[in-house]
Amino acid sequence: MHLRLISWFFIILNFMEYIGSQNASRGRRQRRMHPNVSQGCQGGCATCSDYNGCLSCKPRLFFVLERIGMKQIGVCLSSCPSGYYGTRYPDINKCTKCKADCDTCFNKNFCTKCKSGFYLHLGKCLDNCPEGLEANNHTMECVSIVHCEASEWSPWSPCMKKGKTCGFKRGTETRVREITQHPSAKGNLCPPTSETRKCTVQRKKCQKGERGKKGRERKRKKPNKEESKDAVPDNKGLEPSRETPEPRENKDKQQQKKRKVQDKQQKSSVDLFWGLKSS
Repeated sequence: MHLRLISWFFIILNFMEYIGSQNASRGRRQRRMHPNVSQGCQGGCATCSDYNGCLSCKPRLFFVLERIGMKQIGVCLSSCPSGYYGTRYPDINKCTKCKADCDTCFNKNFCTKCKSGFYLHLGKCLDNCPEGLEANNHTMECVSIVHCEASEWSPWSPCMKKGKTCGFKRGTETRVREITQHPSAKGNLCPPTSETRKCTVQRKKCQKGERGKKGRERKRKKPNKEESKDAVPDNKGLEPSRETPEPRENKDKQQQKKRKVQDKQQKSSVDLFWGLKSS
């Protein structure tokens, strides 16, 4: 019985010595690989180096290499920075850089945002959008072409002429519709939103208050025209009254001249008569 206990004791002792030697050799191996490994790592690092930064990260953190000049330093982050996507492996979680034309990505084959000058379409960054799509310069994406859409026509309006619905036989009627969807840059243009056609109705007399706006405006304008017409004859009537004295004076002068000539002729004839008689 005592011999069994002693043998078990030696077996356990030898096993513990073996485990200790294994741990010591593993530590020596790690020190050989990373001679500058630091035990007091910060910033989520599980192991680190004074020269290279983090060498491994704590669970659920992502390992990423940051370039500082010609040197790369390992960093442990809770999520990957812009331009990188994260991949989880059993032994390490890594951040991998997106493609050159990709600003942010979900994985190496699927971009979520493109760099300037590229348009996003189905996870890829393109120089030009494919046929049937157009570029949206605001979101920098390839989107579907939107065509204009309009509502149904409204009923035809009452037959009218010059703003009224009475006092005529032939007029026009109108119907309208609204634009429900405006087109995109490459979409079809919008159709007309109003239509007018001729109409014929039975003439009916306009009652008081039914005259259109144009009729009222004409009524207002008519007195002014009549006043202007009345004013014109007055001015014309005044002008001859001013001009009439001048022709009368001329006529009087002409008559006086004629009388003088006649008087001279009479005198000359009388003188001739008396001269002949005395001889």
